[in-house]
Amino acid sequence: MRMELNSISKSFNGNLVLKDICFSQDISSVAIIGPSGGGKSTLLRILGGLLAPDSGTLGFDGKTVHFNEKDLIEYRKDISFVFQSKGLFEHLPALENVTLPLVHTLGLEKSEAKAAAQKLFDRFGLSDTEKKYPSQLSGGQQQRIAIARSLAMKPKLLLLDEPTSALDPEYTSEVLDMLTELQGEGLKTIIVTHEMGFAKNACETVVFLSGNRILEQGKSSEIFSHPQTKQLQSFLDKILEWNV
Repeated sequence: MRMELNSISKSFNGNLVLKDICFSQDISSVAIIGPSGGGKSTLLRILGGLLAPDSGTLGFDGKTVHFNEKDLIEYRKDISFVFQSKGLFEHLPALENVTLPLVHTLGLEKSEAKAAAQKLFDRFGLSDTEKKYPSQLSGGQQQRIAIARSLAMKPKLLLLDEPTSALDPEYTSEVLDMLTELQGEGLKTIIVTHEMGFAKNACETVVFLSGNRILEQGKSSEIFSHPQTKQLQSFLDKILEWNV
């Protein structure tokens, strides 16, 4: 899957959030890192067709993404999105959180949707959560179910916005292990993350976004071993200072 970003810019109420974002590469697993307020989540939402840029173009596999509702409906069929937290419907049990989109979006029969959801729950060790409501689940369980729901849609690309930001370390590991397994099976992912170990070891490509621009991009091993800008070096020094 090839992603093409050409001079993407975005402002909110006159405040510049992204400026001239350019990126062209065959993607497998991409981590977007950088300081808070640098535009990472905004960029991810543009990639997911949830937000239109003010200028510039977005393309996947040689096709330009047109930001009108008719074309976006088709575009979003190949993409699933996992948010930071609170991604589940609080009034529905876990299994129904996964089956509902399969029925209403993909048009599956309820029995077929339930079977597909249960298969994912079995695979990821979530079978005992099927009848529980989100308030009865740990943060790690909630995020794993949110990811399972996204996978049920059989996306070509999975976008994740800080999926472990609100989790304790033990639950963070659960989610990152699940993502690593999926990447190993060939699922294309783009993740905004503050987990530098995951970005370095589980993602092929790293994009460093700071000051509304992409300042560095490349293979994860090179980005972490040989930062080329003072901004990235400073960011890594701060983020890794208290690592054990």
